[in-house]
Amino acid sequence: MKTIVNVPSRQNTMRELRDYLMIALGMVLYGIGWTVFLLPNDITTGGVPGIASIVYFATGFPVQYTYFAINFLLLLLALRVLGWKFSVKTIFAVFTLTFFLSIIQKLTEGVVLLHDQPFMACVIGASFCGSGIGIAFSKIFGIEAPYALLASAGGTDIIAAVINKYRDITLGRVMLICDLIIISSSYFVLKDWEKVVYGYVTLYICSFVLDQVVNSARQSVQFFIISDKYEEIAKHIQVYPHRGATVINASGFYTGKEIKML
Repeated sequence: MKTIVNVPSRQNTMRELRDYLMIALGMVLYGIGWTVFLLPNDITTGGVPGIASIVYFATGFPVQYTYFAINFLLLLLALRVLGWKFSVKTIFAVFTLTFFLSIIQKLTEGVVLLHDQPFMACVIGASFCGSGIGIAFSKIFGIEAPYALLASAGGTDIIAAVINKYRDITLGRVMLICDLIIISSSYFVLKDWEKVVYGYVTLYICSFVLDQVVNSARQSVQFFIISDKYEEIAKHIQVYPHRGATVINASGFYTGKEIKML
């Protein structure tokens, strides 16, 4: 009896490598937005980074350690409930962000941008964070895969995916509730409702930019071609631009004539 071993092709290997590089780029962008613009201006974001920010504001404990510790526990939960395939790229994303957080903070130590303009810091920081998450999501989840089927970006989305598995509650609603609770709780540390409002604005901008980045990669174009020379057209389509075509039997409503549609 022969054993068949599936050897990944060069194309698949390069695609996977490109995905991991893009995830790393996304985490770098997120790290810049978080530690350069949001943290120095006492602005809280959602998810695990929001919890890490609150701990930092209260104790001064480095955000990367809190972020890694909480995500480590969540990843154990994800591995147990959702399986290994769900968490592979998430683990890479968590380790990458933890690593780059330390580097970014060392490189920008003592640098406080837009200190007297918290709203601009909120907008720019949230744009960086949203772009970073969007790039990572598009590679972690896959462009054609719905959220939480293949992986997670690490954080409250893990909690949302676990709850969604056992309860008929949408992922977006669970994540929104978690993020609102986290941002609102920052008031007990900062004692400033204005900073809490900036946190809400950050959450909205981050979500908006994330959607723009992810959805921009989901565009598609479809043509319906009606012609008596459908066979000739289909053969040319297969050669250039090297795309497939499906022949559909149709009929004109007014004429009642049977036609072929590509």
